[in-house]
Amino acid sequence: MSSVTDQTKAKMQAAVEHFKTELKNLRSNRANPGMLDGVSVEAYDTHMRIKELANVTTPEPRQLLITPFDPSTTAAIAKGIEKANLNLQPVVEGPVIRINVPPMDESMRKQIVKQGKQKAEDAKIVIRDIRRKNNELVRKQKADGLVTEDVMKKEEKGIQEATDKCCKEIDDLFAAKEKEIMTV
Repeated sequence: MSSVTDQTKAKMQAAVEHFKTELKNLRSNRANPGMLDGVSVEAYDTHMRIKELANVTTPEPRQLLITPFDPSTTAAIAKGIEKANLNLQPVVEGPVIRINVPPMDESMRKQIVKQGKQKAEDAKIVIRDIRRKNNELVRKQKADGLVTEDVMKKEEKGIQEATDKCCKEIDDLFAAKEKEIMTV
């Protein structure tokens, strides 16, 4: 039987991985294929993500190049990007789509940092919620006589250490992203 601490660490690590994905979707001053991860495109009578329909590359620091696997989806991909309200203007050039990423002004950068702060706080709330649920689980095991007082204390200590580690990792990831966003 794996310990509650191990289960807690796995759940918290999953929350941190989700936060990393959320950070990729935040726009910085440089073009990043991850900017389009959240974009849904209507193709083949269903909603699909761009990476399922095309190859996205960054030939220059401020440019995205989208090469659809099937050239017939080019217009649908361009329309999906426009609908996503990312402040990006796709330009269809034959079978490919180019997006020049405009430089961000100060207020836009601050707004994106604010969104990032909120995402970081949400991720920490999820981690603290995991801590609370697993601490309750350990206390219930103690109350049911499944574990001793010493084991309960050890599990709670391990859960708290995992919480601290994950919260620090989220803070560090956000600080790095904030620096990237605020760099002109």
